[in-house]
Amino acid sequence: MIDLAQHNNGTYVALKDVSARQNISIKYLEQITSLLSKFGLLISVRGPQGGYKLAKRADEYSVAEILRITEGSLAPVSCLETPVNTCSRKEFCQTLKLWEGLNKVINDYLTSVSLEDLIHGSTENEYFCYMI
Repeated sequence: MIDLAQHNNGTYVALKDVSARQNISIKYLEQITSLLSKFGLLISVRGPQGGYKLAKRADEYSVAEILRITEGSLAPVSCLETPVNTCSRKEFCQTLKLWEGLNKVINDYLTSVSLEDLIHGSTENEYFCYMI
């Protein structure tokens, strides 16, 4: 997605070009782009002048939405993967609040970072960088 955003000049980008620049196999890229196209994040065209391009501006994508499509749930534990926690242990789980807090931090942070932020190497949350 970063590569497509960086090479976004209105034309379609061939996977072989992304593959060469990023040193990622075309087969793997085909799997990812297929998913991203299916969910409307990419536009694809077949043929010699075909390829892929972003369906919207880079600042309109959150890292969270991209990762949810390509990786699945971002939840740190399985009981938080669905909107309603159906775990039989939830009433007496001593760590549930910890996992709920971590889940919130993960989702809030990844939602706050856009594809555009990654392109420019910055995020809204740069103040979280610590030096020891």
